[in-house]
Order: sequence, then structure tokens, then C-alpha cells
Amino acid sequence: MKKTYDESDIRVLKGLEPVRARPGMYTRTDDPLHIMQEVLDNATDEALSGNGKKIVVRAFLDGSVEIQDEGRGIPVGIHPTEGVPVVELVFTKLHAGGKFNKADADSSYRFSGGLHGVGVSVTNALSTRLEVEVHRDGAIHTIAFSGGEVIEPVERKGKCEKSDTGTRVRAWPDSSFFDNGTVPLKDLRDLVRSKATLLKGVEFVFCREITPGAFDEQSFLYENGITQYLKEQLEGSESDIFFSGEKFSPETQESIAKGEGAEYAICFSEAGSKVRASYVNLIPTTLGGTHDAGLRDGIFTAVRNFIDANNMAHKGLKVTSEDVCSNLSYVLAAKVLDPQFQGQIKEKLNSRDAVKLVSWSIKAPFEFWLADNVDAAKKIAEMAIRAAQARQKSAQKIERKKSSGVATLPGKLTDCETDDLDAREVFFVEGDSAGGSAKMGRDKECQAILPLRGKVLNSWETAADQLLANTEIHDIAVAIGVDPHAPTDKPDMTGLRYKRICILSDADVDGSHIQVLLLTLFYKHFPELIRQGLIYIAQPPLFRIDVAAAGKGKPARKFYCLDEDELRITLEKLQLEGLKDSSYSVSRFKGLGEMSPEQLWETTLNPDTRRLVRMQTEDFTGEVFTALNKLMGKKEAHSRRALLEDFGDRFESES
Repeated sequence: MKKTYDESDIRVLKGLEPVRARPGMYTRTDDPLHIMQEVLDNATDEALSGNGKKIVVRAFLDGSVEIQDEGRGIPVGIHPTEGVPVVELVFTKLHAGGKFNKADADSSYRFSGGLHGVGVSVTNALSTRLEVEVHRDGAIHTIAFSGGEVIEPVERKGKCEKSDTGTRVRAWPDSSFFDNGTVPLKDLRDLVRSKATLLKGVEFVFCREITPGAFDEQSFLYENGITQYLKEQLEGSESDIFFSGEKFSPETQESIAKGEGAEYAICFSEAGSKVRASYVNLIPTTLGGTHDAGLRDGIFTAVRNFIDANNMAHKGLKVTSEDVCSNLSYVLAAKVLDPQFQGQIKEKLNSRDAVKLVSWSIKAPFEFWLADNVDAAKKIAEMAIRAAQARQKSAQKIERKKSSGVATLPGKLTDCETDDLDAREVFFVEGDSAGGSAKMGRDKECQAILPLRGKVLNSWETAADQLLANTEIHDIAVAIGVDPHAPTDKPDMTGLRYKRICILSDADVDGSHIQVLLLTLFYKHFPELIRQGLIYIAQPPLFRIDVAAAGKGKPARKFYCLDEDELRITLEKLQLEGLKDSSYSVSRFKGLGEMSPEQLWETTLNPDTRRLVRMQTEDFTGEVFTALNKLMGKKEAHSRRALLEDFGDRFESES
């Protein structure tokens, strides 16, 4: 082990080295599908902006994939400030591209899916070879890369018709960076098909090489877009109820920018499996996000209003969003000016304004449709009412265990009202001050709050029979309704009182320490909760940005940032909009106690906009156990020192 630590130990990663050093930060590493999707996204963005009517995807026997579009072609001239060809810049710089200029209403990529500007440069970094051919301005240019480095500079290869424009990219993924180095062709084909559903009138051709030089071709062209796609997927019967539409803002209003909105196709049916697919600016969001929440909110509000207006629900029955949407299938294509995704691979949308945006897009049109189609509207309402009655009946059957009264529960616990176990969740909150804000900001129907006083006991080496002598741990156990147990036990889970147990602490070092202490408690003494995935870490923001109003049509805005990286990215976007430093302010939350109930709800408690990280594992004797023992064991000081010596400088050098 090296004993010294000096200037030579600090490594600065340049160019695309960060991607090759830690590919998992930029893409999925199970297979190369996502890095090829980045190239396909560029091609579809060109078609979305009205350039080209055909995109061809070719999968070759040697494992490479080629994507060809009829767009304008990537510029090949020298960049005015970087001094290198633009096409080279796009494929070798992490934050380079034409998708940052969102403020310009005429921007070519105003509604592209790109946010971080790392797309095809990641594809290049993780490929053994990548070739680009550009048809533009009556000329054909080529360039080639290997491992992210230029190996064949930009060269003019010949002439073409001026009307012949577009870009062809062929990449050979580097298998050393992936668990499976082969692009899954079925998933690639499905991705191509989904893009075709979103771009009406644009033909997508998927070609698979069968023998050298011979291809099997499939063409996808959807003249009726997502409605046609949803009906195909459902193989709809006459009893299914379909509704489709779109609504985009003609001008900037409040928090909605000009051109933002959504297109949607929905279907209500009690039979068969459900189809639920969502997209943001043509990017598939397989984990959903705030735009899905907005769709559900708009549909729920419209149906609930119809039920109330027609007095359809009997007294005491509360119809929830889940009741209305339990029989819902949908395809949603949202247009969001400045999408904020969870991570680089863009599987989930985090933009808080998207809830309001999509709800606005569908609520009024759907309400008008319900009013004009009363028979269908009554069927939808009756489905929701039956679902609510079934839920209510199920909740009555699973009567929660109660002793003589509320005295059996911890006095500090502010419980929720519903008896529906699946809806119940509890937040263990750091401190009485934050607990007070959480109590006022929560949804009292389904969210319980238990404030904790300071840091709980390090229970790693605490004997099970002594555990409940600690007041805080006793209160936690009683609140949850499950007794401490060992990994080999089969604990009685019939008393479980919540389906989500959330740790909510400050976004600082002390907050992280509290998280570790509670996770240690659950891992060591309540392992079944971990095994079933019932434990979550809530992630409150560390920063808030307030942007001042700027005249008519540009209202005041606010952004919440999880950490310094998100803060930097958000500030870069604001600067690209042309905002001066004086037009916005940045504040840092010192703790949860500083947040108002409204802020805590909006950022951390609201299921539509919050961020929860599930803690789940089946490993109670292997690597996870060893790691926690090193961190929490009283006799493991030497192990912790070794960890600091080995890894303590990593975070500072990468900050």
C-alpha cells in the first residue's frame, strides 16, 4: 500500500476518459442498447424538426449497428471557438451539441430529449470503432474514431445532390464495457417501432443482416400515430373505451412554455393486461415519471368531477386516483422544453412542472369528451367505483391489529387515516422541527410521521434482547408493527402497519450518518423489511434557485437541486437562456427544519415529484454484511482507516 499522498496522486480525466473509466455513470452497462439509442435519438430529433421522412437502422452480423437519417447532416466546418470540425466536436466532447439552445423559439432542437449533451460522445467512447458519413451542401464527408479518439480525420469523399442530405453513423460497441456485449436485436427493433409510433408519417426501416450482404427488412409507418399503436397492442374489443387527443400551448403562460404539451391515447378496460408507455420528446421513459403522474392526475380529476356531478358514488366511498387508473392503458408523448431526467440514461422524468403541464393538456379535453359521451363516461365511472369498493372491502378484511387504544403507539407518531395497507407509508424524520413541517405538509390520508431525536443507537453489535431497551428503537419497532428478528427467522409480518418505510434526514453529512445508523438497524434486526424492499431513503434537495419574473409571458420560476452537480447543470441551462447572474438567486437549505410545509411536500413528500431510493438486498452474510461490519463494528477501526486511505481522496479529486 502506498503510504504517501501528494500532488502526483491526483488524476485529471480528460476528454472521454471519464466515460471509459466509469461507464455506469453515463449509460446502462448490461448491454449496448442504450448507446445505440443515443444515435437513434439524434436521427429522430432531425425528423421531429421536419427534416427527413425516413430513418433506416441496420444490424450487422459483426455486432455493429448503423443508423441513417435524411436530416440536414452534422456540420463539418471548423467550430468558431474550438478550432476543430464540428462533427468531431459532437462525437468527442461530453457537453457539445445543438440541443442546449432551448430559449430560442426557432431552435432546431427546442424539444429534443437531450439535456446533458453527452449522448453520442458516450457511444463513441464505448465503441471499438465508430464511422460517420455526412451528406451536406452537395458533398460527402467521412470521419472515423476508435475508443473515442479520431483515427481518420474529416475528409471529403465525393459529391452528392444538394437535396441529398443526412447522417449515417455505424458503431461497433466495445464488449469489455458491458455484461453482454451484443446489442439485443428484439429490444432494438421494439425501440425502432416505438419511435415510428411517435412520428406520424415518418417511415422507420429495421434491417437485420441474415447472411453477408443480405438483410431481412421490416418497415414501420404509423399514419395515426400512438392511437393506432395502442389499439394494435391491446387488440381492442368493442367493450374497450378509447380516447385520444393532444394539446400544446400556443404561447408562454405561467409555468408552461410555448409549444409544450402532450399527445395521448388512452383506453379503459377491465379485461386483459394493461399497456402503459410514456415518452418525453421522443425519449422512452420506461420508469415513467412526473409526466405520467400528470396524465393520471388529469384523468382522475375529470372522472371524479363526473362522478360528483352525477352523484354516482354512495356516501362514505372515496374514489382515489388508483381506483380510476386501475383499468387504464395509455401511450403518452409529452413535449417538455427543458426536461430533467433521473440520471444520464433518461429512464424517468423528474421535471416537477411536467405534472401540471400534462394534467393541463388532458384534463379539459377529457372532461369535454366525458360530457359528450355520457354512456362511455358512466362506464368509466362505474369501473372506478367498483375498484374503490373492492379496495374498501379488502381493507376491512385486513383489519389492523389494535390493543386497548392509541396508547400502544408511540406518542410522537402522527399516524395516517387510511386502513389500506398498500397506501400507508411512514417517514422517520430527523428532529422535531422538521417533524413539525412534515406533519403540516404531508398527505394525512396515507402518510405518517415519526420524529426522531438526534442519532439513533449504533445497533450493529447490540443483542436482540437488549434492543428494545432503547426508547427510539422501541418506538420505531412499535410504529412499524414488526418485532426484531434475525435473517434466518420467519418473522410474523401480519402486524406490519406500512408498505413504505422512509428515512428522511438532512441532505448533509450528519443526515447521511443518520441514514446509515437506521439502515444498520433495519439490516441487522429487521432484515425481512429489507428483503421485501419496504425501506426507502428520501432525497430532499440541497439547493433552491429562484428566477425572477421577466416581463409579460415570463413568470417567476423556482428549481430544486439535489446536489452540487444538479446545481451546476441547472445554472448552466439558465446561463444558456441568456439570464444574467442578477436575475436569479441560489439558496442552500441548512436542514429540513428550514423548509416550509409547502416546500417539504413539493420536493420530498409528494409521490408525483419526490425522489425515493429503495434499499433492498438478499445478501445478509456476504459482501454487504462485510462492508457494514467494517463501517459499524466497534473493533473495526483499522478497517475503516484502510478504507479512508484507499478511497478517501477519490471524492475530493472528482469533485
